[in-house]
Amino acid sequence: MALGYLVWMLLLSLIGGEGGLGVEGVGLACNWGTISTHPLPPDITVKLLKDNGFNKVKLFEAQPAVLKALGNSGIQVMLGIPNDFLAPLASSVGFAVKWVSQNVSTYVSKYGVDIRYIAVGNEPFLKTYKDTFLQTTFPALRNIQAALIKAGLGVKVKVTVPLNADVYQTDSGVPSGGDFRSDIHALMISIIKFLSDNDGPLTINIYPYLSLYADPHFPVDYAFFSGNSTPIVDGSISYTNVFEANYDTLIWALEKNGFPSIPVIIGEVGWPTDGDSSANLQYAQKFNQGLLDRILRGQGTPKRSDAPDIYLFGLLDEDAKSIQPGNFERHWGIFYFDGTVKYPLDVGNNKTLVPAKGVRYLERRWCVMAPEANILDPNLTESMNYACTYADCTSLGYGSSCSRLDTRSNASYAFNMYYQTMNHQKDSCVFSNLSVITSINPSQGTCRFEVMIDIGKHETSRAPSPTSSSAGGLKNLAITVIFVLILIICGGVC
Repeated sequence: MALGYLVWMLLLSLIGGEGGLGVEGVGLACNWGTISTHPLPPDITVKLLKDNGFNKVKLFEAQPAVLKALGNSGIQVMLGIPNDFLAPLASSVGFAVKWVSQNVSTYVSKYGVDIRYIAVGNEPFLKTYKDTFLQTTFPALRNIQAALIKAGLGVKVKVTVPLNADVYQTDSGVPSGGDFRSDIHALMISIIKFLSDNDGPLTINIYPYLSLYADPHFPVDYAFFSGNSTPIVDGSISYTNVFEANYDTLIWALEKNGFPSIPVIIGEVGWPTDGDSSANLQYAQKFNQGLLDRILRGQGTPKRSDAPDIYLFGLLDEDAKSIQPGNFERHWGIFYFDGTVKYPLDVGNNKTLVPAKGVRYLERRWCVMAPEANILDPNLTESMNYACTYADCTSLGYGSSCSRLDTRSNASYAFNMYYQTMNHQKDSCVFSNLSVITSINPSQGTCRFEVMIDIGKHETSRAPSPTSSSAGGLKNLAITVIFVLILIICGGVC
């Protein structure tokens, strides 16, 4: 690594990066996901991060355009490795060496990207994965560590594994009963010891929202930081919010197993704004403002007074994410997909969120149900289903932002999302003579009819014909897979 770069990094660490701090000496961290049909350009996103006081970011995979945009930005990076890479990384040190060379060394030395952590896998021990990654996560972690040392980055870049909070539990119902899951206990201890031996942190994702989503009887106030909930008493400690209770359950588990002081990072925590009745702007603002206030105060928990690094989840909405966990998955951003502000948040020094600048949009046109079209038309249901197969209609679900639309507006929303997702391409607003293009914004109430970011794909190509929708699930899956591959190949900026 060049001496000049090392000197620059030292200066950067002393001055806290190039601007972008919410308050003097305090920075904010967030997750930047890119599973979107119309991703915000990386250079605009980096400027958005800095304008809003974020000086740390967590990425879920190595995308060239994203990493280049982060070069010399003053933003520290946690770079993720997808679970699909765990098997080849586990089986070959050579594969790990090549991955580190291509995705870490190159961007650190050539582009000045301040990579601080490599996140090996993403919640690989989730029970829903049915042990798929149990045998590969730890070997992959060891091989990445060896590759970093070989590349001369073992001191600067640390390894970690982002884990869901379901890796620990308490049988007593209070934090002091915390311990790691019995089925992965030995594996967890091995990983934690390895992280501790190599000065790496343990990374845990905590989601109070999911507690409320999974249990309709969960006390709502206990999910927030207002202290209005009936406390859970654990000895001399009273817990008034699930975040502190969850985190301290982990700290108890670590202490019981001989790791009382290993650093812990909260890799993901936040609140979605759509796709469910509890996923709304009001709850998200309440939760995230409470979270930010804690971060800016440097507030820890009863069991560990030192505040952990906390990566807010997330920066932007992602309309192409899997909705298997729930429709809310596409709506975690504190900004909409285009970098516009969803709700005000105080990020320190009496500064509130500011939107992205320089975003280019498609022409202000919308595809809606034609005034003369009949809602009893037999083709309407099929046309709407087709549109929502290829576009994001999660805002139409029960309790969501567009759930109160009438039948005609429901159809218009579906048609428009398809039209926008297909970049206004020819014939993308043709639904059995049921639709028409308008220049009048049909948004109403809490329901936003989007105009997508211009990613330069609206001049050519013919959209699929709605009459072919009977091709079935395999065709839909194939198109989704192809689209994701295109995004990966193009680095998210095609």
